[in-house]
Amino acid sequence: MNVKMKCKLDYSKEIRWERNFLKDRDKIYIDVGCYTLSTVLVTLVLWPSANPKCMPRLRYKKYLTSVLAVVFMVVTDLLLNIYHYHMDDWIIGSFFDTYTLFTIYMFLPIPYILPSLVLGISVSVIYTSYFVLYLASKHRYEISNVAHLNYLSVEISHQFCVNLYGAFFRIMREIIVRSSFLDRHQYVMEDIWLRSAREQEKVFLHSILPPQISQPIQEDIRNRIKFSEKHRNTPINIRRDRIMAIQIHPDVSILYADIVNYTYLTTTLTVKQLISLLHELYARFDLAASRYTVQRIKFLGDCYYCVAGLTRPDPDHAKCCLDFGLCMIDNIREVRAKEKLDIDIRVGVHSGALCAGVLGAAKLQYDIWGSDVVIANRLEGTGLPGHIHTSERTLQMIIEPRYEVQPGTEKARNDPFLQKHNVITYLIPFNVRPRTIPDLDIDHIKIIDSETELKKQSSIGLELREEFKKMPVGPISVKENFKEVFQLWGKDKDKERIRARPVIGIYLLHFRDPRLEYNYMHQPDYMLKYSMLLAWVFGLNLCYIQYVHDSGLVKNGVIVDLVVMLSLTVLLFLTWYKKLCFLRYSTQDHKYSRISCCLFRVAESIQRSLIKRIGIYMYTIISYFSIITVMLMDCDREEYEVVHIESKLYHYEPDMNMCFHPWLLTNMVCLIIGMSLIFTRIPFMMKVVVSTLEAITYMIILFFQFEYIVHHSLTTNPYFEAEYAHCLLVIITLLSLYFKERQTEFNNKINYKWREELLKKQHDAFIADQSITILLHNILPAHVANVYLTSLAKHELYYEDYAMVAVMFASLHNFQLDLPNLRVLNEIISEFDRILSYYRDDYLVEKIKIVGCTYMAACGLDLRFSSVISQERSTHESVIQEVLRARRSISVLRKDNYASSEKKEEVVFVLTTFALDLMRTLWTCNNDYRNVPVDRDVFTADMSIGISSGEVMAGVVGASQVHYDIWGNAVNMASRMDSTGLAGQIQVTEETAEMLRKYGLECNYRGMTFVKGRGILPTYFVGIDENYEFKYIYESRHHNLSDNSDSQHGSSEKNA
Repeated sequence: MNVKMKCKLDYSKEIRWERNFLKDRDKIYIDVGCYTLSTVLVTLVLWPSANPKCMPRLRYKKYLTSVLAVVFMVVTDLLLNIYHYHMDDWIIGSFFDTYTLFTIYMFLPIPYILPSLVLGISVSVIYTSYFVLYLASKHRYEISNVAHLNYLSVEISHQFCVNLYGAFFRIMREIIVRSSFLDRHQYVMEDIWLRSAREQEKVFLHSILPPQISQPIQEDIRNRIKFSEKHRNTPINIRRDRIMAIQIHPDVSILYADIVNYTYLTTTLTVKQLISLLHELYARFDLAASRYTVQRIKFLGDCYYCVAGLTRPDPDHAKCCLDFGLCMIDNIREVRAKEKLDIDIRVGVHSGALCAGVLGAAKLQYDIWGSDVVIANRLEGTGLPGHIHTSERTLQMIIEPRYEVQPGTEKARNDPFLQKHNVITYLIPFNVRPRTIPDLDIDHIKIIDSETELKKQSSIGLELREEFKKMPVGPISVKENFKEVFQLWGKDKDKERIRARPVIGIYLLHFRDPRLEYNYMHQPDYMLKYSMLLAWVFGLNLCYIQYVHDSGLVKNGVIVDLVVMLSLTVLLFLTWYKKLCFLRYSTQDHKYSRISCCLFRVAESIQRSLIKRIGIYMYTIISYFSIITVMLMDCDREEYEVVHIESKLYHYEPDMNMCFHPWLLTNMVCLIIGMSLIFTRIPFMMKVVVSTLEAITYMIILFFQFEYIVHHSLTTNPYFEAEYAHCLLVIITLLSLYFKERQTEFNNKINYKWREELLKKQHDAFIADQSITILLHNILPAHVANVYLTSLAKHELYYEDYAMVAVMFASLHNFQLDLPNLRVLNEIISEFDRILSYYRDDYLVEKIKIVGCTYMAACGLDLRFSSVISQERSTHESVIQEVLRARRSISVLRKDNYASSEKKEEVVFVLTTFALDLMRTLWTCNNDYRNVPVDRDVFTADMSIGISSGEVMAGVVGASQVHYDIWGNAVNMASRMDSTGLAGQIQVTEETAEMLRKYGLECNYRGMTFVKGRGILPTYFVGIDENYEFKYIYESRHHNLSDNSDSQHGSSEKNA
C-alpha cells in the first residue's frame, strides 16, 4: 500500500531569485529612486534658506529656491503618473497636490503672501490641467459628460479651498510675526526707558539724599504708589512716617564757602544776570566737587557747603576739601575776570564728626548737624576773601602738606564759639592753580550730554537688533527658542536668560503658571470673523460637493445643507457686522439703531467669551461631519459591490453616483482637519484632540465600514494599496498642520508672555515716573517741577522773577543740635510740614529749605495762587477763618470791591497766618512733651519769626544736583527780621506791616532796629494775644469804643 506523505511547498525564498520576479519587482525601485532623488534635490535647494550663513543677501534667491523645490516635487509626481500610464497602463491618483500646496504656504522660505499665492495657484492649475487635458479623453474626465464636468468643478473647488486655507495660514502668521516685532520693539523700548527712568529716579533721589538713606525712602514711595493703585479712593500720601533717618559720621571734613559782596550783586544785577552768575558758579563748584569726591549738601543763597568722606570713607578727606576750596577760589576768580565783577569768596574748612540725615515729612532735604559743623561755619565767617580758613585739626590730617600756611585771623581768635572749643585756625592763601581737572563750562557739559545721548541711541539700536535675533520667527530661531524653552534648566549656561523666557510645557504647550494659562485662554478673539469666513467658505464647499454627489435629489441632504449654511451665515453676519459698519461709516458721524447696538454687543460677547467660542467651534465641526454623514448614509455598500463585480465581469461602466467617491471624501476630511486646527483662540489641546479624533474616526470608517469601496479606488502608487494611500494623506495632513499649529501656538504664547512683561514694564515705568514726580515735588515747587519734567534739560538754566512774594524765616531758640535733640527737632519739623500740607491746596505755601533750626517758606511762587477759597477741599479750619475774616475786614475798611493789587498782597497775610499756625504747633509740642521723662530743656524752645515781602528771584541752579532757591531783598530782609527778632514774636518790615494792616491786623511798632547790610530800619511786631490769635484793628477800635461808652455811662450815673 502506497502511503502518500503530505507536505507544504514553500518556494518564497527561491522565487526571489527568479528572473521574471526580479524584473517585476524592479519597477518599484524606479518609484523609490525618483522619490529619493526628489527628496535630495529639494533638500539641497532649500538648505541655504535654512542656514543664514549660507544664504545670499539677495531676496530673489529665496523665491528661486522655493520655485525649484516645488518644480522638483511636481515634476516627480507627474512623471511617475505618466510613466505608469504608458508603461503599465495604470491610472493612479495623486495626493502630492495637497502636500505640495501645504509645503508652499507653510514650509517654504517665501517672505510675502502674494508670491506664495501665485505659486500655489500655479501648482493647482498644473495638476488640474494634467488630469483634465491629459487623461480626460480616455479615462478620468469626459468634458461632454455633465456628471464628469461636475466632478471637475468639485476638484477645482477643492484646490480653491486648499489655496484659501494656505493663504489664511499665511495671513495669520503674518499678523503674528508683525505683532511679535511690534511687541518686542515696544518691550525693548519700554525696558530701556524703564532703566533710564530708574537711573533718573536714582539721580534725583541721590541729589538730595545719599544712597544709604535714599533706598528705604525710595521703596516707601513705590509702596505708597502701589497701595494707592489698589485703593483708588485713597489719595497718595507723599509725606513719610516719622522715621528717624539720621546717621553719625565720626571722621569727615566740612567746607563752608560764602560769596563776598553778594548783597551788592542782588541790588546791581538783573534777575537773569544774577541767576546766570550763580548757576555758572555753582555748576563749576559741582563739577569740581564731583572730581574731588566731595558731597555737596545744599545752597544757602550765597553760601555753599559740602562734606568730604561722607558717602564713603576716605582717608584723604581733609586734602580733598582743601584742594576743592582752592579750586573754588580759582573758579570765582575766573568768573570775576570774565564778568568784570567785584566778587570773591571766603572758605572755611574743619574736620571732625557730624550727624547727617533728613528731617521732616515734606520737601526732603539732606543736611548736617553738630558742633564741628558750626565750627566750619564760624571759620568761614571769620576768614578772609581769597583764602581758606582752616583749623589745626584739618592740617594735622594732611600726610604730605604742600600748602602755604599762615596764622589765622584776629576775628577767629576773638570768636566766643571757637574759643569755647579751643580751635586754632590757619589761613591758606591761593597762589598756585591746584586744578587737576580740565576747564569745563556749561556749554562743554551740554556737549558731553549730547555725546552721551548719541551713545545711548546707538546702544538702543544694537539692543533692538539683538532682541530681534531672539524672536521665534524663521527656522533657526524657532529651533533655538524651542531648545531654550524646553531644555533642562540645570544644563544651560545662561540661566538668567532662560528664566526670562516663558515656561511652557513640552507636550501640551501650556504655561506652567495656571494664572497665566487662564488669562491666555480667556483673551478676546478679534480674529474670530476671519475664522468664521474661512469656516463659511469650507461649509459652502462641502455642501456643494454633497450636492453634486447626490445630484440635489436627497431630501435629507438638502435640509442638512440649508441648516448648516443658514447657521454659518448667521454667525458670519454677527462677526462681520461691526467691521462692515466701520468700513461704511468710519469717515462720518453715524448714529446706530438699537438693533445695530444689540448686534455689536452680541459680537463683542462672543469675542470675549471662551465658552461661546468653543461652542461655535464645536458646532462648526459637527456641521461639517453632518454633511459627510449624509453622504455616507446615502451609500449602499452591498449594491455597490455587486454592481462593481458585474461591471468587471461584463465589461460595462458602472454608475458613478451609486456611492461616494473616496478621494473626494478624503479631501473633505483633510479640509475639516485643517479647519479644526487653524480656528483661532481655541485651546490648543482641544484642537489637537478634535483633529486626532476626526482622523481616527475616518480611518476606522475606511478600514472597517467601506473597505471594499476604498480598496477599489485610485491609489497614488501601483505598489501601494488605496486604503493606505488615503490614510497616508490624512496622517500627513494631520501631522503637517499639527506641527505648524504647534509653532503658531508657541509663538502666540511667547508673544503673550512678552505682552504681559510689557505691561509689567509699563507699570514699573509708571511707578518710576510717579516716583520721579514725587521726588521732584520734594525738591522743587509744583509748577517748577512740571516745567522741569516737560521742557528743561539737565544743566539748563531756569529762573523766574516775581513782583510780590512773601518770605518767612522761623528759627527755634535755645535748641542744641545734638543727637538726642535731633529726634525732637524731627518731630517739630514734621508737625510744621503737616501744617504746610493744609496750605498747599489753595494758598500754595512752599517750603524752601531747613537750615539748622530755621524753617524757610514762601508764598506767591506759584501763579496758580487762588483768590477764591475752595470749600470742597479739606483745608485747615484756621486758614479759612482767617482769610475770610481778613477779606471781610478789608472790604469794610475799603468799602469797595477786592482789588487785583490786594489779591497779590494777600500772599503776605496767608504766610503770616501760616507763621501763626507754626507758633501754635510749637506751643502744642511743648505741652505734649511736658510729661516725657527726658531733658526739660529740650521742650522749652521758643521761636522767632521774620517775614518780609517784595520782588523775589527764583531759579534752578547747579550741575550735579537739582536745587531750587530764591534770592532777593525780600529774602535777605526776612532772614534779618528773624535774626533780629524776639522769641514768640513775628517781626515784619514797615512795608509788610502796611499790607497786613490793610487786612485788619494790628502791627505794633517795635522801634528802629539795626539790620546788617541795610542800616537802621523801623520794624514791627504782628499783634498776637496770649491764645495765639491775631489782634484785629477794628476789634480793638470796637473794644475801645465800648470801654469809652461804659466809662461815660458810669460817670453819668455817678453824677446822678
